Amino acid sequence: MAAKKAKDPRNGVVAQNRHARHDYTIEDTEEAGIVLTGTEVKSLREGRASLTESFVSIDKYNEMWLEGANIPEYLNGTWNNHMPKRKRKLLLHAVQIEKFARALQAKGYTIVPLSLYFKNGRAKVEIALAKGKREYDKRQALKEAQDKREALRAMREHNLR
Repeated sequence: MAAKKAKDPRNGVVAQNRHARHDYTIEDTEEAGIVLTGTEVKSLREGRASLTESFVSIDKYNEMWLEGANIPEYLNGTWNNHMPKRKRKLLLHAVQIEKFARALQAKGYTIVPLSLYFKNGRAKVEIALAKGKREYDKRQALKEAQDKREALRAMREHNLR
């Protein structure tokens, strides 16, 4: 029997934006690096972050910025602690940024962060090109998920007999 592999402490999801998948139809996703200060990294390693009100913008210099993400101050930080809701630069190739910028020209599209995580010791953000859902689309998606759960439950009960 193989030994169980120890979980790498440098990897793992820190925060997810669950409202994004409910409020938007996800078209395309990309992984982006993020520029952080030392105390922000320490706060993330403690698992303290929120993406609920955050969004991604592209400025006139073709740079992507994560705005509205809340990374609380590091508890053991000193006077040079970071601002919790400051703009943070995202690291992508120019071709990827241009692809998102062209898509934003279309009406109804936005860029939302889906999750914030560590990969090989580096902080990454999964961003998505998304289109807003109408209210009836949200209700339809909830109904489909509920029907799927009920069908699985019925199949499981049937197989137990």
